[in-house]
Amino acid sequence: MIGTIVNTCAIIAGTLIGALLNRGIKEKYKAVLYNGLGLASLAIGLNAAMSNMPKSRYPVLFILAIALGGVVGTALDIDGRFRRLVERRARRGGGRSLADGLSTAILLYCIGPLSMLGPVISALNGDNTFLFTNATLDFVSSTVFASTYGAGMVLAAPVLFCWQGLFYMVAEVSSGAVSEALMAELLIVGGLMITASGLSLLGIKDCKTLNFLPSLAVPVVWFLVA
Repeated sequence: MIGTIVNTCAIIAGTLIGALLNRGIKEKYKAVLYNGLGLASLAIGLNAAMSNMPKSRYPVLFILAIALGGVVGTALDIDGRFRRLVERRARRGGGRSLADGLSTAILLYCIGPLSMLGPVISALNGDNTFLFTNATLDFVSSTVFASTYGAGMVLAAPVLFCWQGLFYMVAEVSSGAVSEALMAELLIVGGLMITASGLSLLGIKDCKTLNFLPSLAVPVVWFLVA
């Protein structure tokens, strides 16, 4: 749980700093921070995918997973629905409503491959790299949110802790059913999704990463059938 604890503490720390800044953070500083995080996401995502490809028992499974998952996610319009929901909350927060700020922040903190796959990898492999990366992203985001909505944004921290804790406990309970081969496939697919997130952060290509979330289910179904 150390990764989730660090992620939660990062949100608390970012919120306190943002509340102290009060006047907001200049766009040029936001840009350089997100560029740095985009580069880090690219490195971590590519490393996760490439280092696990030699361990794959089904070398083309990740291609099938990305293709099928992407089609399903696009049909469901996961990315579009998420963006519209966040934008709607943000517009309502024009008067700096804490409730709207919290709802927007919680969505951004909790929905994504790093926040969902990270606790699983932490529980099964003891590897907190994904969660530490997510903590850094959330630290920057929480600073920006708190500079706009105030110190009350710290209430998002326990929500994230419970969310990631749920994924962690499920992975712990079902750890015997998750083989090393399946974990390798999940890391390849998850690594590619994190790489896509990095491309989006850098403004190179908006891959609509959330549409690929169903891709994580494809290896699981494949191994259950096989």
